[in-house]
Amino acid sequence: MPTEKTAAGRGAMLDLYQHPGHLLRRAQQISVSIFYDEMGSELTPVQYAILSRLAEHPGIDQVSLAGLAAIDTSTGATVCARLEEKGLLERKVLPHNRRQRSLTMTAAGQALLDDLVPGAQRLRQRLLDPLSAQEQDVFMGLLAKLVHENNEQSRAPLALPMAVDG
Repeated sequence: MPTEKTAAGRGAMLDLYQHPGHLLRRAQQISVSIFYDEMGSELTPVQYAILSRLAEHPGIDQVSLAGLAAIDTSTGATVCARLEEKGLLERKVLPHNRRQRSLTMTAAGQALLDDLVPGAQRLRQRLLDPLSAQEQDVFMGLLAKLVHENNEQSRAPLALPMAVDG
């Protein structure tokens, strides 16, 4: 017969809202919902991530860009093809490696990204609004640490660009 302490411990283990993974999934659901509220439906969150990384790394190859957005290369290729169809980026085969493509943002892609800045700021604000300024700093620091320290556990780890010696 289980003791009261054992039963209480098991109850806590079964409570979904005591599991960080469940809370992170719920936070992601909320984040995506607010994303569409603030950013509209022209881009998905993953398309936005790809375009925002591309803006910081023009000319990057498709595989490296997927790594910077922490998405798998297959998804990255599909997303880039879709963004090319929308006229937001251009893909060109690299002459020295015909299996890879170099990416550049089109003027339309840059204009869209620029137009989304206020929505992105509102998105961040709405997500963090329930927290005080101090709690926001602590939360963001801990969330960044959790993601960084568990990066290698991901199916699509963040891949930082290689430093180039100049």
